[in-house]
Amino acid sequence: MKPNPAYYSPAHEDFRQMLRRFVDKEIAPFVNDWDEAASFPRELYQEAAAVGLLGLGFPEQYGGAPDVDAFYHLIASEELARAGSGGVIASLMSHSIGAPPLMYAGSEALKRRILPDVIAGKKISALAITEPGGGSDVAALKTTAVLDGHEYVVNGEKTFITSGMRADYFTVAVRTNPDIRGAGGISLLLIERDRVGFSRIELKKMGWWASDTAQLHFNNCRVPAANLIGVEGQGFRTIMRNFNTERFGMAAGAYGFAKVCYEDALAWSRERQTFGQRLLEHQVVRHKLVEMATQISTTRALLEDTAYRMSEPEQQGNELVAQICMLKNVATRTMQFCADAAVQTLGGMGFMRGTRVERIYREVKVNMIGGGAEEIMKDLIARQLEY
Repeated sequence: MKPNPAYYSPAHEDFRQMLRRFVDKEIAPFVNDWDEAASFPRELYQEAAAVGLLGLGFPEQYGGAPDVDAFYHLIASEELARAGSGGVIASLMSHSIGAPPLMYAGSEALKRRILPDVIAGKKISALAITEPGGGSDVAALKTTAVLDGHEYVVNGEKTFITSGMRADYFTVAVRTNPDIRGAGGISLLLIERDRVGFSRIELKKMGWWASDTAQLHFNNCRVPAANLIGVEGQGFRTIMRNFNTERFGMAAGAYGFAKVCYEDALAWSRERQTFGQRLLEHQVVRHKLVEMATQISTTRALLEDTAYRMSEPEQQGNELVAQICMLKNVATRTMQFCADAAVQTLGGMGFMRGTRVERIYREVKVNMIGGGAEEIMKDLIARQLEY
């Protein structure tokens, strides 16, 4: 389950060690309290920015670190997962799905106004795609933005929005031409939190307690036309591009959480005594650990191969989209299996709040649903393979 050295440079490993120290000092000791409080300090964003975490992949002129490949993102997801709190990661890194559409398609003026503060951890960015009436079917979204002079008038709702309560900037998918159904009428708008007619309601969840999640309401919310991200009616393509990186990140995180479950189950098995011997000496427990290790190793191989393909321009295309979808399903199933096996191995202790495996067990399903449910991934794979 160790990284394949063929894929990693000394710079990769330096980044891993730096990030590990950051997680051990600034996140891991506090995640239980943050989970119970259903929040974490806003200062953590600037602390993460100071070690370069928030700037990965963003242009240097806005404070980012552009010369990074997919393996840096893999390492970041894996090391953050060591704290055992998906909720902290989801909100801390919500800019990784909220800000890229702006980077890819936004005007220079919009980028200069928004990106530097987000990358510095001074402001928080969120993505708002999902609606109450539909999840992964982005082309069917109903939120409208009708141009009225130099402003768009936005009406509609979004739901399950990560960082929905605390975010300063929202990248919102809207239908700018109500007469055009499907993907062709979709655009992206940057909407600030203090716009009149924009309100939020906090949602309670099974897991990810430390992450604030909200339903957004737009009631004749007026937004400057200059806040349009890219070309009107061309937002769907940018959203799909964003999904690839989001799904890769979720897969990398799921792998990291599965690894945490294995490590905690193994440590418990070495110490716990039953019937006069360590748990590890029972064949049924050893076999459970072997199955966990096997699935984790398999996932790691696919994860690293996908990271390599994402980093090579000639590897881009329909096959990569299919592989990313396959990877997300494989990784989240591995997380599901390992979380279940770890809780079972720890027994009563695995059911207690405050353990990493209990928290990860609660968070499995959001990884299998978020960024595109397993069933949607299968359908996308089938389309890419042209059955």
